[in-house]
Amino acid sequence: MIKTVIFDMDGVLVDTEPVHTYAYFKHFEQLGIEVSEELFATFTGQSTKNVYGYLKDAFELSEDVEALVLAKRSIFNESFDTKPDLEMIDGVKKLVVHLWENGFELILASSASRSTIDRVVARFNLASYFTHQLSGEEFPQSKPHPAIFIEAANRSIHPSEACLVIEDSTNGVEAAKAAGLFCLGYESQNTHHQDLSKADWITDDFNRINTVYIQELIS
Repeated sequence: MIKTVIFDMDGVLVDTEPVHTYAYFKHFEQLGIEVSEELFATFTGQSTKNVYGYLKDAFELSEDVEALVLAKRSIFNESFDTKPDLEMIDGVKKLVVHLWENGFELILASSASRSTIDRVVARFNLASYFTHQLSGEEFPQSKPHPAIFIEAANRSIHPSEACLVIEDSTNGVEAAKAAGLFCLGYESQNTHHQDLSKADWITDDFNRINTVYIQELIS
């Protein structure tokens, strides 16, 4: 029986991907590098630090990784704070509240930076629902490495076999399964080039999900 639901953030709770994409490509333009859409798609689910670790080597960038991260983050923060139409994914806030009201433990485990997580949680009043909020920048390796989900399961008050991860990216699904956890893949209209086939189940509509739906997944 599922008793803990571990949510990814970007693309699952809130669609910040367009803001991240804008910030990345604006920064790529400033750096004078050309990153293809295909290469960029492989970064989904990874921490910004690891993305720039790869780009620094691939494009022989002179700036150190921390400076690159901070520059991109500055562009993102300005865009995030001034974007009035940023909303949670359709149906997901209702699902979060429904699960919490029915006694599920909820944990946030995102590759996003701590500052971005704090911004999202504050903007949408989510703090009271999640017992833990884990950021990818707290781990040396990001998804598809399973470290963040292993830690989320370890912090859960329930055993790992009672944990379900909700993810929307190839790297996130692979990380969840590598951690030995059940995974529900969310097929978003806004997340492209992602392979969710390794997820145990796939949905494209959070409005269909409730406590009965979740318990029936493994019945």
